[in-house]
Amino acid sequence: MQGNNRSLMWHGMCLFVIGLLTGFAEQHFANMRMGLAAHLEGVMNGTFLLALGAVWNEVRLSPPIKASAFWSALYGTYGNWLVTTLAATFGTAALSPVTGAGHTGQPWQESLVTIGFLTVGIAIVGSSVLVLWGLRAKALA
Repeated sequence: MQGNNRSLMWHGMCLFVIGLLTGFAEQHFANMRMGLAAHLEGVMNGTFLLALGAVWNEVRLSPPIKASAFWSALYGTYGNWLVTTLAATFGTAALSPVTGAGHTGQPWQESLVTIGFLTVGIAIVGSSVLVLWGLRAKALA
């Protein structure tokens, strides 16, 4: 897992740029408010990956658990941006009552977005808990 801190920082900047570019397309989404959310997800999740890359070498976990945290973080962050962008494109309201108010997608679109939001939520919470565990004072030496 050597060098993964730089990989996380690279992905952070990549996702940050994707978020910025999404901001240029906000007015073209079926749900502009969700388009704004997609822009913010890209920027905020990119910033999260940058911060995670900065502390990655201090995370003390066994190699398989650390790999799980790494890949879960990438899936959770990119997936969050992608699912939110799909929700903006489809105009769905799944799991987003504020940004989806007044919008409804096709049933398959609502299901896809619901499953997407659930899986990325589980992934990012799981990754965050693992990283928190790896940063505790009594973590592996």
